[in-house]
Amino acid sequence: MQALRIIGISGNVKAPSRTSALVASVLRRIESELGLPGRHIDLAVSAPALFRALRADQLDEEGAEIVRTVESADVLVVGSPVYRASYSGALKHLFDLVHYESLIGKPVILAATGGTPLHGLMIDHQLRPLFSFFKALPLPTSVYALESEFDSYAVASPDIQKRIRAAVRELELIGPHARTLALARAEEQSRLIA
Repeated sequence: MQALRIIGISGNVKAPSRTSALVASVLRRIESELGLPGRHIDLAVSAPALFRALRADQLDEEGAEIVRTVESADVLVVGSPVYRASYSGALKHLFDLVHYESLIGKPVILAATGGTPLHGLMIDHQLRPLFSFFKALPLPTSVYALESEFDSYAVASPDIQKRIRAAVRELELIGPHARTLALARAEEQSRLIA
């Protein structure tokens, strides 16, 4: 049976980035706990390819490959710094280009970084509604980290590591279901093509 495709997306627009470090930490935990390696899309690097287009049909091959990767993922880990009480414009633009039916039933681990504890509300007020629109399955445990919980752009807080482990345990619990959804999706696509 094919391994699940785990895709991490960092919605930051500068490097180095705490958000990118947080998403990378979640991906490493998924690999160490579940044996599933992931690919990390860092918008600090990838956003220029996406911003060359306003619509998906205008993307060049580099931008189209990024969007295809997101659409074909079985599990997403999505993180953003908090900008003006929401996620970054680069992350918004990426998901404006993703087909609205491509994420149905896919598990999503939500993460964010910010300057104060109050910014953590962005996950529930902004990111969860975004993935509800896509009919994805945001996991109950999200991961929000303050700037003070990093040391040289590395997650240093035991509390944050604990939340990452909790989110990965939730993913493990629905993992077989996610695999079933992915296989059913592939079979349906094969029938449509035939």
